Amino acid sequence: MNESEKGSDPLRRGQKTNENDSPPKGQTPFRIGSISPIESRDGLLSILRPHGSDLTLVALTVAVFVTMSVLNPGRFLSAVNFQSMAFQFPELALLSFAMLLAMLSGGIDLSVVAIANLCGILAAMILTGELSGGEPLGGTATSMVLAVVVAVVCGAFCGSLNGLLISRLEVSPILATLGTMQLFAGAGLVLTRGRAVHGFPESFLALGNGSLWGVPVPFLFFAVAAVLVWLLSSRTTLGIQMRLLGTNPTAALFSGIRVNRVLFRTYVITGVLAAVTGLLMIARTNSAKADYGSSYLLQSILVVVLGGVNPAGGFGHVRGVCVAVLALQFLASGFSMLHFSNFAKEFIWGVFLLLFMMMNQISNRRLNQ
Repeated sequence: MNESEKGSDPLRRGQKTNENDSPPKGQTPFRIGSISPIESRDGLLSILRPHGSDLTLVALTVAVFVTMSVLNPGRFLSAVNFQSMAFQFPELALLSFAMLLAMLSGGIDLSVVAIANLCGILAAMILTGELSGGEPLGGTATSMVLAVVVAVVCGAFCGSLNGLLISRLEVSPILATLGTMQLFAGAGLVLTRGRAVHGFPESFLALGNGSLWGVPVPFLFFAVAAVLVWLLSSRTTLGIQMRLLGTNPTAALFSGIRVNRVLFRTYVITGVLAAVTGLLMIARTNSAKADYGSSYLLQSILVVVLGGVNPAGGFGHVRGVCVAVLALQFLASGFSMLHFSNFAKEFIWGVFLLLFMMMNQISNRRLNQ
């Protein structure tokens, strides 16, 4: 700027400007102590933008609940139905938590249902005495404790196998867990020879069908698991490392994160969650079989995607998964009351996923405008 331009600038010469001067056309005047409409709108969007997916999911869940209530007012809104749902959805929720952790790290675990079944089969064979010549080892109480310990250890072992394949041998998570899924399912078939193992002690069945202080025991498992997974994924060093690894593996490696250790621990935890799910499954159904819960795999993937988890890794929250589980449980209960076949349910799961993704994308575009 030359000297003549400096001299002609009233602000530089200390001269007063005309207070009646209007701003250029198309601009909003600034007022001290006031907020323009554009600023107010931007402030609102800055609050809503990070929660766009959550708001859409909650709206869909409410819509599903209202729709099923209208179609089946007498049965869907009954206390018996709500109690039944509280016994059923924790199994899917725990598997979805396992899938959440795997996806946060940038992977996926297709073997969670197979692990749950294998762990449940081992626990069932201990409870019925099939592994000890026909009689439970050391009585009912001892066999129950042993069954739970063996199931959890089995889940951790299966998860560690996944972790070794993915972290040490660098096998793609989808291929590694696809292979181990077949391995674990085959092991379950070998142990049971394709039949169902049943006839558990009443005290063990209380894990899947009992209540504590009027609250279903499986729901208590769900609540505890939700809190623990939230703390792990959001408030621990391991959880932060999972997210960074899922967001940018190269940056995670150069930041000093021991990537192999993080991946290994992640899949061990998913295996333990699957094992607990297996215990709840056999306790609720009073039987164990290698092909139980086959639809849970697709549903758990659907839940985490509906819950806002990024399939590529790095982003996801427990709250979204919890809401998505409720949405699917409302749908499943309503479909059962409407006598929908399992084939129709599978078709509708896909339609529901597509509709949600489209609505979520449209919502995010509007918020970003």
